[in-house]
Amino acid sequence: MHGGFRPLPERAICPSPASGQRPAPPTDTIRPKRPSARSTDTDLILYEYPFNERIRTLLRLEDLFDRLDYFLGQEHPLQHHVAITTIFEIIDVAGRADLKTDLIKELERQRQALAPLRANPQIDQDALSAVIGELEQGITALNQTVGKAGQLLTDNEWLTSIRSRAIIPGGTCEFDLPAYYAWQHRPAEDRRADILKWARPLTSLRMGTTMVLRLLRESGQSGKVIATGGSFQQMLSGRSYQLMQVYLDESLLAFIPEMSANKYMLWVRFTQQDGDMRPRSVDADIPFLLKLCNF
Repeated sequence: MHGGFRPLPERAICPSPASGQRPAPPTDTIRPKRPSARSTDTDLILYEYPFNERIRTLLRLEDLFDRLDYFLGQEHPLQHHVAITTIFEIIDVAGRADLKTDLIKELERQRQALAPLRANPQIDQDALSAVIGELEQGITALNQTVGKAGQLLTDNEWLTSIRSRAIIPGGTCEFDLPAYYAWQHRPAEDRRADILKWARPLTSLRMGTTMVLRLLRESGQSGKVIATGGSFQQMLSGRSYQLMQVYLDESLLAFIPEMSANKYMLWVRFTQQDGDMRPRSVDADIPFLLKLCNF
């Protein structure tokens, strides 16, 4: 990926399997950060399926921000290269739609829906005030963001040169980008400080994305179901959902759910992979937890 690049003797690109640990991200990594959408408090694996393009975009951004957190917390120049290219991906995904306006509208809608609950004595007012405060903070941060997400980064000539070369296979060799090659040999803490500075304009986007997805996930209704013969379908009875979640016990890891839906019905079909990793149908009854989310 970097031609004649000589990796610095800082640490292996990937954490040692023997240690089972990875370095913690720096405390000033852009926040807030959610727990991984694919981890739970129990031995369950979570699969998610978005019903529309807006939620699909937010889920992609969420995964990209998580990737940025991980590689930003590492030490090796090649890992920081991945962090930079991840920032480019975030800008690409966020720039495909007027995401900032959509997030502001959704956060404002949620704030207006929660405000009347302040008069309800059965509601935990401290928790309610905290949520409304977060929503207002997110709305303010997004409103203060100038232009589209990442606009300041696209105006950075040095980053733009890296971005244009990074889309070319092997395009970031030292003879292509000697200044970038020199930057990779700086101390890890200096590189990390630079990446944090470049990622900071995306903080409000992350705040909005995190809050919308958290509220959506918390709105879900769940139930235990069985995919008879590896297949499950359910009528939606005219209700409009935005996110489907399938929780599968870790002991059933070999079974992979393939999900689809329209406004009338949803389907979950389980497959297994053969020796060549090709999917094949499953003829077994598979229990799982189904959760449908909409706010």
